[in-house]
Amino acid sequence: MPMSGQSLIVILLVGLVAGWLAAKIVTGGGLGIIGDLVVGILGAFIAAWLLPKLGVRLGTGIVRQIIDATLGAVILLALVRLVRRL
Repeated sequence: MPMSGQSLIVILLVGLVAGWLAAKIVTGGGLGIIGDLVVGILGAFIAAWLLPKLGVRLGTGIVRQIIDATLGAVILLALVRLVRRL
């Protein structure tokens, strides 16, 4: 199902919050505030696409979106930081 314009805006905003949270959760050298926020937005899009396909439901409403996006951002940020160390 395609995302509406409103859904995209919500994912962007939630992604910004998720990027900030992920930067606080994942330790190690940071990507800077802009880099962390961009990773958060990408993580939010990935989580919004992937988690429903896997049948993962963590909470409801905006809380679910924040949890999902933060989870996606944490995983993506950890991977980016791991690759940067190699």
